[in-house]
Amino acid sequence: MAADTKVTPPSPGCAQSAPEPRGLLGRARAQIDCMFRDVDAVLEHDPAARSRLEVVLAYPGVHALWLHRTAHALWRHERPLVARLVSSVNRFVTGIEIHPGAEVGQGVFIDHGMGVVIGETAKIGDGSILYKGVVLGGTSQSRTVRHPQVGQHVVLGTNAVVLGNIAIGDGARIGSGSVVIRPVPEGATVVGVPGRVVPPRGDRRARFDATLDHTNLPDPISEMMRALRDENERLRTRLERLEQKLEIAHEDDDDEHLIDAALATTDLPPQHGG
Repeated sequence: MAADTKVTPPSPGCAQSAPEPRGLLGRARAQIDCMFRDVDAVLEHDPAARSRLEVVLAYPGVHALWLHRTAHALWRHERPLVARLVSSVNRFVTGIEIHPGAEVGQGVFIDHGMGVVIGETAKIGDGSILYKGVVLGGTSQSRTVRHPQVGQHVVLGTNAVVLGNIAIGDGARIGSGSVVIRPVPEGATVVGVPGRVVPPRGDRRARFDATLDHTNLPDPISEMMRALRDENERLRTRLERLEQKLEIAHEDDDDEHLIDAALATTDLPPQHGG
């Protein structure tokens, strides 16, 4: 795990939170409180959600979390076959596959969720958001920790793929369609294939404060090209000034060497993405 990567582990399950709830009534109350936190997370992050009743009845991401907690409890009590059966029912009903061994924190929001896959040794911290098609996969055949360790309040964009036993720091943002194979520092933004950490800027936190803005993802490749273009313009300006001082005739630009001069353009994708 990288030295600058802070990964806060998920809170204990709803039935074994600290201090341990006493008696059947205490455990039932802990379960209900945890379910309310799941519902409130949906209301906080999804403007389409109108009421708690709607979330309880019509949100497969919430249903997947509740079924997973049942499967995880069975897994912890060494009932692997029954746990896997519950997990299979969960996948059939919701389209979300969560291995019963995975540890998922409280207040996690799985938006839409179809195609989400979470591996056996994966961990997801409290308050994280997973969009459709997210994969937390393993890269080893050995029975060790081989899946991502995701911190708190992490956003995983649509179809993001995170592979291997790597740390995703608290508050990190993984852009849609990114493939992440290296640790991600706390609060960083990663986009691309393979995933690249976008250099921080003064306004980055404001743009990604609450949830990932899928229409304004930064593009590190276009930003690099833009920097090269700007450097080229500075060199051209200095060369023209030098030619003027030395009284050398300036030659017009010749774009005949281009494959198709008609397609020559100085435009680049907008700096804010999109």
